[in-house]
Amino acid sequence: MSTTALNDLSRFPIVQAPMAGGASCPELVGAVCEAGALGFLAGGYKTAGGLYQEIKQVRRLTSSPFGVNLFMPQDGRPADPAAVEVYRHQLAGEATWYETPLGEADDSRDDAYDAKLAILREDPVRVVSFTFGCPEPEVLASFARIGTFTIVTVTSADEAVAAERAGADAVCVQGVEAGGHQGTYRDDPADEGVPGTGLLALVTQVRERVGLPIVAAGGIMRGAQIAAVLAAGADAAQLGTAFLGCPESGAHPLHKGALTDPLFTRTALTRAFSGRPARGLVNRFMREHGPYAPAAYPEIHHLTAPIRKAAATAGDAQGMALWAGQGHRLARALPAGELVEVLAAELDTALSEIAHRSAS
Repeated sequence: MSTTALNDLSRFPIVQAPMAGGASCPELVGAVCEAGALGFLAGGYKTAGGLYQEIKQVRRLTSSPFGVNLFMPQDGRPADPAAVEVYRHQLAGEATWYETPLGEADDSRDDAYDAKLAILREDPVRVVSFTFGCPEPEVLASFARIGTFTIVTVTSADEAVAAERAGADAVCVQGVEAGGHQGTYRDDPADEGVPGTGLLALVTQVRERVGLPIVAAGGIMRGAQIAAVLAAGADAAQLGTAFLGCPESGAHPLHKGALTDPLFTRTALTRAFSGRPARGLVNRFMREHGPYAPAAYPEIHHLTAPIRKAAATAGDAQGMALWAGQGHRLARALPAGELVEVLAAELDTALSEIAHRSAS
């Protein structure tokens, strides 16, 4: 493992993933940072003011470095209105069942990106990461000038090369095993028949193409897996699902319980809830609507938001977006600080075993 500015941000090479939707709340971030890992607030789906308030809350909980993740604006042409309208009609039964109106599909496509950039420039945090694309070089340079470390999420070696050329300080390499949204730059339905790349293969591909520090993400639940991605060329490992079940996590109790519930046997990528490929536990909503959901992000996200909220209120996990990585059955409901310590101890044991085998 190389010594980089990235590794100087925390005692352990462990990053708590930014999980939009409430899971990565200030309490979780603060606990993770205090335990010696790098915590991340999720800026997605929040107002700029709401994000600023959460940043202040984290600062009251820890003096350690932490990060903020932003969703890149969805440039390009909006989704086909006819396809969105067809999906709206398909969801009419869900709206009736949960007694809630569907959301407005024409809500904002930029997630208050510019306003959030302004906040993070005026009152900097130590790390800012980006998902769903690569910022313009001018944006990355503006953070470099104020000493903010930048990370761009990538799902291919070509995306990593683009991030390096744009001036990113590091890349977060996301394997197909990862829970939640795939952070790919391009959301093209034509790519759906092409299998995604597993994390270890992808880290190796990126390592041979770019010289940037790598944060490896996707299905990591144990310290031995952290050791594996470090051996493959990563500088740190990012874990999301592993922290989802912590008591400090803001995830809904039904979501936490579903991670290890035998009722949920597998995960799959789906557009059903947001219009963009995202990995979650397979439930009724995903099975019934996933095959018909159009490539329409964030329109479908806004459309289904009231249904997801109503399902959670009703205690019905079958109507919720249960984002989870492929390693979800390995989740441990430990306090976040204790989980960091366990992962660090497992990592130390794994590295010692590797060193012993190499010496013998």
